[in-house]
Amino acid sequence: MATLSSLSLSSRFLSSSIAEKPKRRSEDERGFARVSRCAFASSSSVRTSNRPSSASPAKKRHWKDGEFPGTLESAPRRNPIKNLKKKIDNKNKAKAWVNTVTEALADRIQKKQWEEALEVFEMLKEQPFYHPKEGTYMKLLVLLGRCGQPDRAHKLFDEMVEECCDPTSALYTALLAAYCRNDLLDDASAVLNKMKMLPHCQPDVYTYSILIKACVDVSRFELVDALYQEMADRLITPNTVTQNIVLGGYGKVGKFDKMEEVLQGMLESATCKPDVWTMNTIISLFGNMGQIDMMEKWYEKFRNFGIEPETRTFNILIGAYGKKRLYDKMSSVMEYMRKLAFPWTTSTYNNVLEAFADVGDVKHMEYTFDQMRSERMKMDTKTFCCLINGYANSGCSTRL
Repeated sequence: MATLSSLSLSSRFLSSSIAEKPKRRSEDERGFARVSRCAFASSSSVRTSNRPSSASPAKKRHWKDGEFPGTLESAPRRNPIKNLKKKIDNKNKAKAWVNTVTEALADRIQKKQWEEALEVFEMLKEQPFYHPKEGTYMKLLVLLGRCGQPDRAHKLFDEMVEECCDPTSALYTALLAAYCRNDLLDDASAVLNKMKMLPHCQPDVYTYSILIKACVDVSRFELVDALYQEMADRLITPNTVTQNIVLGGYGKVGKFDKMEEVLQGMLESATCKPDVWTMNTIISLFGNMGQIDMMEKWYEKFRNFGIEPETRTFNILIGAYGKKRLYDKMSSVMEYMRKLAFPWTTSTYNNVLEAFADVGDVKHMEYTFDQMRSERMKMDTKTFCCLINGYANSGCSTRL
């Protein structure tokens, strides 16, 4: 109230002075300033007098009444930092350099350039601010395994352990997979045995599935049975992926009784039911062998199990019918795909091209190829190989 009354009196005094005595403007302005300062000082004294006195430093309120009641301690005054802009610029340049180099590392990994990727990774590790993470080691181990460099993957793994990076079950599994991709089953088994001795790196279903696939690829089914027994002893249940791998392996070597045994176990299991991959594996197996009746029989069985087909399923059927020159059934499957709104893919057209090329039917082969181009479908190596084969079988050497 004191502030409002002082300001109102001063304003009236000022307005009356301006109207009556213009020559005393400078003196009145100085008087108004003194009145204002007095009014501000009195209001400040009123506000400060209501605060409780304490020995703690005053707190500065940063929120309005009714909002979150947060207060901050008044920060002590710091000495000015010298060359602040230069330090900020250097820090930003370092961050930009790290981002650029890490992007280069990811690009080398994506392009499977393992030598360049390791060079960039070594350059990054030399920087004091860079600390490689588990995911980076994982990507490099997988890359080296895919590029046929299991020994280099083992060396990288040892370097990781020496740098005090604790290995995990996933990293050991990546190293095991590098050996499995290159059919080094003894080295992969050694990694598995080492994992079993480490309490925090125990193998899981993914570890066993990778090793089982490697054994299936080289038809070492006695090792598959031993690994299944080991999983049972360790209370590790095979999943659908594991069973699909074994199914395909038994089918390729003609062990259909074993294949049906595994499939029956999947049907009775509550954790690894057959899926569309199981269906594709079985019908592809019989389709490649030319056993159309068995292929159709198993297709109907899986449909009765409630498994819905996908585009790859239909492509398998089209390819099998085309090889046996069952063009009516091949056309029926393609029409059924359109009806269910399944798109025709490059594999779909390649299967049709291959069917006509094998018998030298250039007319229908070219018609299919023109339709493929009209739909702007992407062509691959198999597309042109089918065309070359078709022209060769028909004797049209001038079109090759």
